Amino acid sequence: MTILTQLKEQIAAQLPKLDMVIGWEQGFDPLHATPLFMRGAEDVERLQIGPLAVHNTATYLTGLKNKKVGLVVKGCDSRAVVQLVQEGLINQENIVVFGFPCEGVADLTKVRRRLGDIGRVNQVDISPDSLRLHHDGQETDIPLADVLADKCLRCRFPNALVHDHFAGKPREPHAATDDYQDVQDFESQPLEDRFEHWKEEMSRCIRCYACRNACPMCVCRDHCVAQSREPHWVTQEDEVREKWMFQVIHAMHLAGRCVECGECQRACPVDIPVLALKRKLNKEIKELFNYEAGVDPKAIPPLLSFQVEEENINERGW
Repeated sequence: MTILTQLKEQIAAQLPKLDMVIGWEQGFDPLHATPLFMRGAEDVERLQIGPLAVHNTATYLTGLKNKKVGLVVKGCDSRAVVQLVQEGLINQENIVVFGFPCEGVADLTKVRRRLGDIGRVNQVDISPDSLRLHHDGQETDIPLADVLADKCLRCRFPNALVHDHFAGKPREPHAATDDYQDVQDFESQPLEDRFEHWKEEMSRCIRCYACRNACPMCVCRDHCVAQSREPHWVTQEDEVREKWMFQVIHAMHLAGRCVECGECQRACPVDIPVLALKRKLNKEIKELFNYEAGVDPKAIPPLLSFQVEEENINERGW
């Protein structure tokens, strides 16, 4: 029995007890998936998993607090579930989690860069090692390893960390550790170069807030500081300064909370590498508090707890 078939059977058995189950289905073309809200047996048949099922399904949980919701999750999606429960933002008793082993997801930005303008994709054949795209009467094979999302190349949690039902067998992670080498490499550059890098990146920002809206941990969208006039922290001026201010605020609000699902960066229509900002703060939280968001369901997030003396913060020089 395939993992997909097993998932469908598990979901079908639990669906009568739930208001809905959230997973993925084919989007506007075979290369793009879209979230699927399953309420009946016919919806379950449309469920898809695999390298194109990129969305973090946990993003919808905070908007469905009074519903009994099932959730199909990859490893990084499950980290968001853990973090939301830890922060008291969702009621775990209202959630049923369907987990499966994730082999990694495709970065469609990498796919576009590799193929250029190929027009409409009519069919995608997925094998364990490649994607075969059918377009304009042609076939193009792409090794999956060449277009995996960067987050997947360093992923240590391919299996759902929490689950009520699990399909398939757990798989080995792509990486044993994450040493934040990408952050260290960037920090090794001169300050002026780093400043110019972000100045150029922020100049392309169109202030659409897709990064915020796609983030499972960004829960105050109705009262977001980026659009609030009381207090008035950020203007709507089309200035690099204001764009940078918003991104820094967003990153700071996710310090110790970001599960590195990469949805912010995936959702960005102009491909700004905003995940790098969150990874920098995650690195600092890891070094200061030895904490990683969404990994240990029993852990207390460091910014939700207090200790008179922190082991790695020599505040008073004692």
